[in-house]
Amino acid sequence: MRLTTIGFDADDTLWQNEQFFRLTEDRFVELLENYADAANLKQHLLQAAMRNLNFYGFGIKSFTLSMIETALDVTAGKVPSSVIARIMEIGRDLLQHPIEPLPHAAETLEALAGGYRLLLITKGDLFDQERKLAQSGLGDFFDGVEIVSDKTSDTYARIFARYGDGPEKSAMVGNSLKSDIIPAIRAGAWGIFVPHELTWAFEHENPPVDEPRFRELAHLGDLSALLAQIQEGESLAG
Repeated sequence: MRLTTIGFDADDTLWQNEQFFRLTEDRFVELLENYADAANLKQHLLQAAMRNLNFYGFGIKSFTLSMIETALDVTAGKVPSSVIARIMEIGRDLLQHPIEPLPHAAETLEALAGGYRLLLITKGDLFDQERKLAQSGLGDFFDGVEIVSDKTSDTYARIFARYGDGPEKSAMVGNSLKSDIIPAIRAGAWGIFVPHELTWAFEHENPPVDEPRFRELAHLGDLSALLAQIQEGESLAG
């Protein structure tokens, strides 16, 4: 039962992402400060973004549409066209933000490449995720890339069976308990949680501390040692 396959989340696991959404949200609040206070605007935007996931999925385009919808709601449809134009502009700016690999990302992938099958498993807009992967300089480390509409236990079972030896011999590494860790564990894989200081409210969940295949790391630099410990434990158990 030795591990053969390691899946990695992308946004806020391998590179910065949420910080750019927070900056965009602040710019949005400034645009509408004459219509509602910041806390009210952010709450309306969060509700719109979560509601629209079922229609537009995850990603910047969905977020931009949610900003426009929120502007229409809080102004009772009276938002000036110039404000709508500015919202579209800051949405486009978000699609062009620079890619900043997180500390330890490149060296950890380099250390694991060859010893494991490495997969990138991310959700969101196809075009944007492909852009970020290309600009990150990390693409060559991966044996497979899957950009999915959502992450469920069935998603992980399918991907780990397709590229590896099934979820039982796989681990998923990510910063979201809700999307990366809990469904991977439910599929039968290991879930290795690497928290990020900024995580979208939708992704919050309680850590599954009672799950034997749950682990938490301070940063990616500790991953190689943890995998070695898991391998040793699996060998002893076998």
